Amino acid sequence: MSSQDRTGSRRAKVIPIAGLSIAGALALSGCTAESKNGWLPSTPDITNHTAGIIDLWVNSWITVLIVGLITWALIIWCIIAYRRRKGATGYPRQTSYNLPLEIFYTLIPLFMVLVFFHFTNVEQESINARVDNPDVTIDVRAKQWSFDFNYLEGNDIKESVYSVGVQAELDGKPIDKSTLPTLYLPINRTVELQLNSREVIHSFWVPAFLDKKDMLPGKTNYMTLTPTALGEYDGKCAELCGEYHSEMLFNVHVVTQEEFDARLAELKAKGQTGSIGQEYDRNPNLNATK
Repeated sequence: MSSQDRTGSRRAKVIPIAGLSIAGALALSGCTAESKNGWLPSTPDITNHTAGIIDLWVNSWITVLIVGLITWALIIWCIIAYRRRKGATGYPRQTSYNLPLEIFYTLIPLFMVLVFFHFTNVEQESINARVDNPDVTIDVRAKQWSFDFNYLEGNDIKESVYSVGVQAELDGKPIDKSTLPTLYLPINRTVELQLNSREVIHSFWVPAFLDKKDMLPGKTNYMTLTPTALGEYDGKCAELCGEYHSEMLFNVHVVTQEEFDARLAELKAKGQTGSIGQEYDRNPNLNATK
């Protein structure tokens, strides 16, 4: 047997084994809870948006994996079907073009891109949509290197109160999360977060919420959501904002309405009524003395 025949024989055995291994790995990975959520740091029941985001992410990956498997199968088929046969000489017959095939591989990718764009745009519009009359409105003020939270008077809040955040101190030891600034949100109530910065660009990020928005000096961005699961979630600034960026941490507590009301009453009892707004910003263009 020639070396070419032995190589072809080995290739014929390796290809099916590799294909079965890949298919088996994909099948086994689909059994885990993490894989069902696309290995995202969340679950569908955290907010009113997380289920849609996870579905879009997972379904997109399933689609591209199917396309990838079909593409690899066609490549391997071409390698086997059109390989040089023993004793063949010269080049095989060349085809300059194939109009139906060219139309096919132009329209199909275009169609896929438009479908991806449609579903992404629908989900993005849902995430960014504001509510005319939210149950709770909170002015979140980022600063070097912490967060202030102003719970503004509105439907569920009878009197504005605030809490002032203090920068975390990381020293290589486990951090006491109770010392971090904590944002309280009532479960199953529509919340509008008004995101502002006191001096430089920051970013509000709670990984479990699967949403992140920049906080820009002189501009208010908005995040509207409805928390749907009780719990404590980690948050941080996700925009490099200076020397102690890594210590700009905070907590989010999603609590019952009674616990939320108790938190507001606690802040009021401490004399933290009203709000600490842009008068404490460090933007010289906004606070210049005349």
